[in-house]
This record gives sequence, structure tokens and C-alpha cells, in this order.
Amino acid sequence: MITEAPGSAQLVLPRNVVHLDPAAAVFEAMKDGWARQQAARFLKTKTAPASGAAPGGIHRPVPVAVDSSGSEAFIAHLRSGTQPIHMSTARTYEVTISLFLEYLPDRRYGWIETCLERFGEAPQEGNSVLHTVEYEADPRRRPLDYDEVQALFDAADARPARMRGQGRKGALTALRDAAVLKTIYAYGTRRTESSRVDLVDLRRNRKAPQFGAYGSMMVRFGKSSKGAPPKRRTVLTVPEMDWAVDVLDEWITEIRPRFSPGRHPALWVTERVGRLSPRSTNEAFVAARQDAGLDEDLDLHCLRHIVSA
Repeated sequence: MITEAPGSAQLVLPRNVVHLDPAAAVFEAMKDGWARQQAARFLKTKTAPASGAAPGGIHRPVPVAVDSSGSEAFIAHLRSGTQPIHMSTARTYEVTISLFLEYLPDRRYGWIETCLERFGEAPQEGNSVLHTVEYEADPRRRPLDYDEVQALFDAADARPARMRGQGRKGALTALRDAAVLKTIYAYGTRRTESSRVDLVDLRRNRKAPQFGAYGSMMVRFGKSSKGAPPKRRTVLTVPEMDWAVDVLDEWITEIRPRFSPGRHPALWVTERVGRLSPRSTNEAFVAARQDAGLDEDLDLHCLRHIVSA
């Protein structure tokens, strides 16, 4: 065992400490070690909430299972109940578990020796779902047609006036939410990408001067590949979406100042002068979708895909 290797047992599990619950302590140390190993490789540690088996046969809530029986029980649990997971989700969890189980038996980290010494057994690799088709996403998730997009935007535009008429708070945020949804549709950005866009990311396009300061959007926090930094891309404003220029201009010059954002760099801000979160963006879509009476299987990501004319 190379004790200096990031994530080794000797670095995260002191031998001079006696734990009241050794199984839980070792498992927490395993997760800590895995996080260090992933960070050292510039990878993101991904965990899936589960009820797996900790070392020593003690069952307790843990992010991932450390033996094959625990991982199989985890997937079986998620497939049961009123809202069973889809196959693509099961595979995501299985990949996470398999990565964890690949880390544990590696002799450089010393977890086999640690488990054998303390519990008389070592982690085992588990079974996985066969990958038989290329596309495994929920088949109910589909592109929106143009009428559905229009209905969604009409519902989002109607929310501020309805809230004011009912004497409810939130009209200002409803104005923002309508602008967010339209901008996501116009530029094809994801939730997290949209959340991380700053004012400086809106730029001119010398080849399309008619769009002024809104000729392009720099996406600096695009979806990254494993072990790689976020991907950057520039999304150009296209003539078919020229109405987005008016949406952004109204938001930046008239609506956003009413949030008193000060020097906050984010394009989309909250009433507490914070950055709009991906979750809040998703909630804005759900609210508009419900008001429009659209299919509940449609989600925010569907705005990136529309039915061609």
C-alpha cells in the first residue's frame, strides 16, 4: 500500500482512535478517501442516497453500498414503490457504485487490508443492468411543439398580473421567471448553465450588429466531461429568436434594477440579491406548465428540443 496516495486508508482512518461504531466510522472514512481520490484526479464525487450494507454486516443509510448484496438491494429498492426509477437512472447509480467499488479493492489505498483486519471480510463488486440500447431516457419526455411553447410563455406572462390582482406577493419574481424561461428557450441553455450566466457574458456579435449588446451569450459553465473542466461555448442570437433581444433588454434595464442587485454579477438575481438557483428555475417552469395545462411529463430540459415545422 502506498500510504501517500490520496484516499489511502491510513490517511483518513487514524489507527490510534477507538470508534464506538467501527463499521460506520470505516465507511465514512471510505467515502472521505474516495472523495480525496476523485478530487486528486480532477473528478467529481457522485453519490446516490441509498440504504446499503456497511462493513461488518451492519445495515444503515449510506450514500453507496460496499458489497454486491447492498448495491443490488439498493437498486431493487429504488425500482419498487409508487415512483420507481427508470433504467437510465438505475444505470447512473450503478456506475457510481461501481466506481466506488473499483476504488476500494485497489491495493494502493489499503481498504482490503483494513476491512479484513477489522471485520474479516472485504468489499465485493456487484452485478449491473445490461446495456442493450443506446437511448434509455424516459420515453414520455419529448420535445414541445410550437403551440405548447406559446401556451407556456402565455401562462408565464399572465402570472404577474394575476398575482397583483389577487394581492399576492411575487409579481416581480414572476416577471423574472418569464424572462428566464424565454431566454433558456432562445439560447438553449441548461438549468445550471443559465444560473451561472453573468451580465458580462452577454456580448456583441460583429456579424450581427442589429442585436446590439445581445448578439451572443458566453456559456462558461457548460456540462463537463468526466475529469474535465466545464465546457465553454458561445451561443449566437439568431434571427428566428430576435425577440429575445427585447426580453433581455427589458429585464436588464427595467426589471432587474427593481431587485436592487447592486454590483452582483449574475444575470438572473433573486429578491435577496443572490444568484437564481437551478432549482428555482425548474420551479418556474413547473408553475408555468401547470398554469398552461401542459403534460406533466414535460420538463425544463424539453425547452432545448422543439418539434420542427
